Amino acid sequence: MSDLNQHPLIVNYITANQFGYLLGMQFQILNPGEVEYRMLVQPKHLATPVSAHGGAIAALMDAVVGVGALSKVCELDKVVSTVEFKISFLRPVVLGDELIGRSSVLKTGARILFLEAKIYNQRNEIVALSTATMNAYPKEKAGY
Repeated sequence: MSDLNQHPLIVNYITANQFGYLLGMQFQILNPGEVEYRMLVQPKHLATPVSAHGGAIAALMDAVVGVGALSKVCELDKVVSTVEFKISFLRPVVLGDELIGRSSVLKTGARILFLEAKIYNQRNEIVALSTATMNAYPKEKAGY
């Protein structure tokens, strides 16, 4: 298996994903369907003087499941979009926390993928967990 981090669709995704860049998110594909996504909580992520906005954590979670699914289908020249995801916030996230999101694909169909993901802090505590449904479709429909 080739290094999926260098796959042309993954490289193009990194280049096009201005939202991920804005939030300071970075990822590494470990295996098809398994991704590690990182984000350092900075002042731009805060909703209060010390606590992160839930939207910032949700954005990281959507990225975790999205790239997890993308890494599973990119070799088929497909990309993905989020159909739905549920997120549960388990612990507060505060300024300076180093977040690590990890995904795994539970089931892959012809078009639909089911994933689960967790976000951990630097103390290896789960701060959020999610289940997600993703749609795989031809890369051309996304402009690739």
